[in-house]
Amino acid sequence: MATQIQMPELRYGLSDLAPVISEETLNYHYGKHLQTYVNQLNTLIEATEYEDMVLADIIREAPAGPLFNNAGQVFNHAMYFEQFAAPVKEGEENLPTGALEEAIYASFGDFETFRQLMSDAALKLFGSGWAWLVQTENGSLKIEQYPNADNPLKHDQVPLLCIDVWEHAYYLDYQNRRAEYIQKIWNIIDWEIVAARMSVR
Repeated sequence: MATQIQMPELRYGLSDLAPVISEETLNYHYGKHLQTYVNQLNTLIEATEYEDMVLADIIREAPAGPLFNNAGQVFNHAMYFEQFAAPVKEGEENLPTGALEEAIYASFGDFETFRQLMSDAALKLFGSGWAWLVQTENGSLKIEQYPNADNPLKHDQVPLLCIDVWEHAYYLDYQNRRAEYIQKIWNIIDWEIVAARMSVR
């Protein structure tokens, strides 16, 4: 029997990310946008060679077009929603530790430089798409911009952290203020989740 692509489960309540991301935005972004991608992907893979593949393999092997676009968006959104936790309290810092912290310092010099570069990548990406922190084949970290549904898996990179800059990710809460959305999203990153995505090399 074919394995259907499932909606990822949230690790938090719909109101737990407020005021950074509102319950209304999660209802639309997670509950409607992502659900639509999942439904469309399951329709597209039915009775095809992709029907029994895991999502990552579909992304790696799918040609450009609707199949890749929906598979990519399911994966990207699953990564995006998984990496969040309730906002840190005012005055507290939200910083990575351990191997992830060391890798960030090794690749970017310090955390503030990394955060600025990642924020700039998200802010300056034209149109719809994603800013990613990725781990390369040699274990170093790199920041990438990928438009639309493109993602690191298609480029043989390990995806660690992403910022969604499709307008539906932030427009209900921030309207056209993409920069404010990007600034605030750092307060809800769960660095343990991001660190767990690193490949042991």
